[in-house]
Amino acid sequence: MKPAANPSRISRRRRRVNPGRLWRRRRRVNLRDYYQRLRAHFGHQHWWPGDTPFEICLGAILTQNTAWSNVEKAIVNLKRARALSPRALHRLSERQIATLIRPSGYFNIKARRLKAFIEFLFAEYGGSMTRMRRDQLTSLREKLLSVNGIGPETADSILLYALGKPIFVVDAYTRRVLVRHRLIKPSATYDEIQALFHSSLHLPRSTFFNDFHAQFVAVGKTYCKSRVALCGRCPLKPLLSLPSGKKKRICNKQIIDFLMMGDYIAAAKLQTLRSRV
Repeated sequence: MKPAANPSRISRRRRRVNPGRLWRRRRRVNLRDYYQRLRAHFGHQHWWPGDTPFEICLGAILTQNTAWSNVEKAIVNLKRARALSPRALHRLSERQIATLIRPSGYFNIKARRLKAFIEFLFAEYGGSMTRMRRDQLTSLREKLLSVNGIGPETADSILLYALGKPIFVVDAYTRRVLVRHRLIKPSATYDEIQALFHSSLHLPRSTFFNDFHAQFVAVGKTYCKSRVALCGRCPLKPLLSLPSGKKKRICNKQIIDFLMMGDYIAAAKLQTLRSRV
């Protein structure tokens, strides 16, 4: 008669092949390698487009849920109306602002958000971007997040690009690349992703974070697209590794994750690798 299996041994065996553990085991990489490869491929991106810190602040708010080309049209309208300064915009009504920024989309909502930001700028800093820049990073970020319509990405864009504060901006392009490279879980929060950069890079100068974020935007638009990943031509291809050894036991859920993100190349690679186990 065959002896009964030891329950403790079965449970240990099951824990070893738990498919969810692959996402929990993030790869240890040097994020500077990512930057160096992207910089060598795309060159310096010279971000953020804008002539003044105030214009950059407005662009960070206007770019929400729209293409940058639409933001440029709205900014041109503001320049023509000579309303691209704190005092000039402060004098305009919400309806007047909405008319000028109409090309950016959701113009009524964004007009309220711009008005809220202007009121904040005058209430806290007398309408001066210079005084705003003198504030400490942590307290200023908390104040910005309290303004209607300004979330983490918009607040950090203002802090980094308009005010030169050393903080990394996380956007959809950054998240997409990091998930496909298995550096974060698909469910990772904004703060968790940002902490990965801050802890790994030890808060370098703002100019580094500035261009690093712009490089992620460039690779996301060119190669790591939402519907399809052009990994074969991507400068980050050498850093895209697949599980090896015991980690080759890959479950359907992870393949489905890649398919849902539109990364058919990575899904096919995972399927092929699993078939060889």
